[in-house]
Amino acid sequence: MTEKLKIKISIADRVYPLTVEPSQEEGLRAASKKIDVTIKKFEESYAVRDKQDVLAMCALQFASQIEQKQISSSTSTDEAFERLKKLDDKLNSLLNK
Repeated sequence: MTEKLKIKISIADRVYPLTVEPSQEEGLRAASKKIDVTIKKFEESYAVRDKQDVLAMCALQFASQIEQKQISSSTSTDEAFERLKKLDDKLNSLLNK
């Protein structure tokens, strides 16, 4: 049984203590850094009054990236399925001659 780690993650100048699986630590730390970089980018680009606004913008950006990847993946899968179906139809017509 793997022992859980107690780590501290900093997001938007606040520290969050977490208990995680060792396999999750690297991903959480990378995500924390990515959030902080995005926060700084938004603060430099826009007149933001509140960290809450910046965090909401970050959440929207990350969520939209995930949704777009799922849409792209779904479209690619549908296109591949259609191509395979056409190939299957062609092969069946050739084999039935």
